Parts: sequence; C-alpha cells; structure tokens
Amino acid sequence: MTAYDAPATRHAELLRQADAERLARRARAARTGRRAARRSGGDVPEGRVGGLRGLFVRAA
Repeated sequence: MTAYDAPATRHAELLRQADAERLARRARAARTGRRAARRSGGDVPEGRVGGLRGLFVRAA
C-alpha cells in the first residue's frame, strides 16, 4: 500500500460507515413511526380522529 492508497482507503471506509449509520437511523425512524401508527389505532401516521359528532347540527 502506497502513501496515497492509505488515505483513500480510509476515506472509502468512512463513507461506508456513514452510509451504514444513515441506513440504521432511517430504519429506526421508520420502525418508530409504525409503532406510533399502531398505537394510535390506524394506518395513517396522523392517528385516529375522534370527537367530530358534536361539530355538526342535525338537519331538520
């Protein structure tokens, strides 16, 4: 390995490590989002909507 190859190899290793950490962070965020959606009782990430019956008046 020449003097030029060592920093280039280290640079490539750091890039691979950063990509792996980024992928792990995205996976954790996705898993947390799915858990929150499951706890709220729906498939949408916003959660369940409730209490809208009192907002509308009954038609005559």
